[in-house]
Amino acid sequence: MDKGNQSVVSEFALLGLGHSWNMQTLLFTVFLMLYLMILSGNITVMVLTILDPQLHSPMYFLLANLSFVDMWLSSVTTPKMITDFLRENKTISFGGCMCQIFFAHFIAAGEMVLLVVMAYDRYVAICKPLHYSTIMSLHRCTGLVGTAWTAGFMHSMSQLVVIVKLPFCGPRQIDSFFCDIPLVTKLVCMDSYNLDILINVDCGLVAVTCFVLLLISYTYILLTVRLSSKTGASKALSTCTAHITVVVIFFVPCIFIYVWPLNITWLDKFLAVFYSVFTPLLNPAIYTLRNKEMRNAVKRFRSYYMDFKENT
Repeated sequence: MDKGNQSVVSEFALLGLGHSWNMQTLLFTVFLMLYLMILSGNITVMVLTILDPQLHSPMYFLLANLSFVDMWLSSVTTPKMITDFLRENKTISFGGCMCQIFFAHFIAAGEMVLLVVMAYDRYVAICKPLHYSTIMSLHRCTGLVGTAWTAGFMHSMSQLVVIVKLPFCGPRQIDSFFCDIPLVTKLVCMDSYNLDILINVDCGLVAVTCFVLLLISYTYILLTVRLSSKTGASKALSTCTAHITVVVIFFVPCIFIYVWPLNITWLDKFLAVFYSVFTPLLNPAIYTLRNKEMRNAVKRFRSYYMDFKENT
């Protein structure tokens, strides 16, 4: 590495998703609407869980935490992407880039562990129903959620301490709408082959471990459901189907970006948009539409709001 050619990089240029002004105006409108839907959908789930006494159970406590995580997962990158659609020069400072990397991996890894916790909750509810209230106490649920946040923080810090010390000397263009590790490592003034392997192993350890644990949990649950009564099995299967759908739409893009990268630019951009925008958008819709208790909570809240409005 030639130290004479190195320079301190103060900012990076983001190439974004579109190039023509008409396309960027369209994308601005679409993603602004999607982001507002993400915020409203996830906030609705959190508010209903807090206000409705019938949703004060471990499953909905974890669901509210998932909505909170999803809201921030999208907020790490989407607002910057939306505002950049209206800018000719799409740049991000070095500090801003490192912040995006840190929070994106912090929240994503935390969500992976949280999904495992939710699978464990369903395992206890279906396979050990008589001990459910004892095992999944509020204290235990709080501890498990704290574990998810701690695991996400440790994973993200292990990535950041490596990335922030790397020498960057240009080019400084990132062919995406946000900073991410596989894209930033391409800009370092050194052979990044071993670094890429290290990062893939780090990401793979979290993603694959969580994914395997989820597969084991839901396989055991589905085998147990087969031996249950038809009514109980139908309800359990409906709940597990929603959970499995969320797991698939979140993990598949992450695996193909970080664990088994395809290195196809347009596909990488699509997968990044999918897990940072569409996953947080779909999660509340999946749980709300497929969950009878949540639908009833929406009706009760609407009825309460209409009665309050009439009385005032």
